[in-house]
Amino acid sequence: MGWVSVLSPKKEGFSFPKSQMVDLCISFVTGLLVAQLNVSDKDKTHPMESKDNNLVLGFVVLAVFLISGVKSWTGEIHGRVVCDVCADSSIGPEDHVLEGAEVAVLCITKSGEVVNYQAFTNSKGIYTVAETMPESERWDACLGRPISSFHDHCNHLGDGSTGIKFTYNHPSGHFHAIRPFVYRPSTAPTYCI
Repeated sequence: MGWVSVLSPKKEGFSFPKSQMVDLCISFVTGLLVAQLNVSDKDKTHPMESKDNNLVLGFVVLAVFLISGVKSWTGEIHGRVVCDVCADSSIGPEDHVLEGAEVAVLCITKSGEVVNYQAFTNSKGIYTVAETMPESERWDACLGRPISSFHDHCNHLGDGSTGIKFTYNHPSGHFHAIRPFVYRPSTAPTYCI
């Protein structure tokens, strides 16, 4: 599967590119913060004046984000890591989840940026990767892969657990579940035979 970057059609009319708009907004807010910090101690004798300045600064920051028109998007990826004790490629009562197993998730965004996440499983064997970003830079395609098990009794990767590629096309606030990654013991216990 190749990585493809999707470009938005260009809108007609006069406008700043989003990156320039965000840079201008950040510069403006930074200038206001520096000016606020440079106020001498004698000017801070009036508590109401200081509160008014903070209120104005808060409104300016809010206005900057509203004007910039950047919509946020939230995505989530999760899955499980399991020990297939009998190495029979099926989940049975003898199998168990692996806590503390390491998983890597590599995603490419719609803007072409590559982001790499590292996650560890919890006590239920579940790992989660989540991110909030601008809609225009959301995940486009991802690759999840197991890194290590950290369990001496179950640390050999099972068949088909080397990595999973997938397209991420869920709307904001929804998740993508990856099928479980499976580790096996070096030798199966005698009760499996």
